[in-house]
Amino acid sequence: MKNGIILASKSPRRYDLLKQLGFSFDVIPSTVSEDILEKESPREHVSRLAEAKGLDVGGQNPDRWVVAADTIVFIDGAILGKPKDKEEAIEMLSRLSGQEHRVMTAFSVCHRGKGTQDRNLVETVVKVKSLMPAEIEWYVKTGDPFDKAGAYAIQGVGSFMIESIRGSYTNVVGLPMCELIEMLVRLGALTISEFGMRPELR
Repeated sequence: MKNGIILASKSPRRYDLLKQLGFSFDVIPSTVSEDILEKESPREHVSRLAEAKGLDVGGQNPDRWVVAADTIVFIDGAILGKPKDKEEAIEMLSRLSGQEHRVMTAFSVCHRGKGTQDRNLVETVVKVKSLMPAEIEWYVKTGDPFDKAGAYAIQGVGSFMIESIRGSYTNVVGLPMCELIEMLVRLGALTISEFGMRPELR
C-alpha cells in the first residue's frame, strides 16, 4: 500500500493484533540488535529499542508511517528474554511460578519524511500460578515458550498458567493497542470514521 503503515516487527502476535483492526499494513522487521547495554534499566532498554527499530526501518522508508515495539518480562531486578533452550525455558518458568512479574512494552510511531516521532511505554503486572514441575515440563514440550520473552505467551496454550493481570492484556501479548491507536490518531497516521479504520495516506 503506497504510503501506508509499516510494522517494524516479525512478531506474529503483533501482526495479529494489528490485523484484527481490519486495515492493511506491510511488515518490514528491523535489524537492530536487542542486546542489553551495561547499566541500562528495563525501561531504558525497551524505550531505546522501540525508538531505534522505528528509526531503522523509517530511514529506509521515509515516506511511510512506521510502528515499532519491544517487550520484556521483568522480575526481581532481572530481564527475562527469549529462552535459548529447554533448560533455560524451565529455569525461567520456575522463576515466574507463584510470583508476580512485570511486562513492559515500549512502542514508537515515526514518519521520517514528516519529521514526526513519538513513543510510549506501557506496563502490566502479571501473576503466574504455582506451577508443578510436570506442568512446566509439559508446557516446554509444546514448543510454545521458545520465541517468547519470559518463556510464555498469555494467549493460547500459555493461558493456563496466568492467575491474574493488572493492566493492559494486549501489552502482555506484545502491543498495547489502546495506547497505540490513540497515538496513531493523534499523530495523523490513522483515520477513524463510521467506515472503520484506515491508514492516513496524505
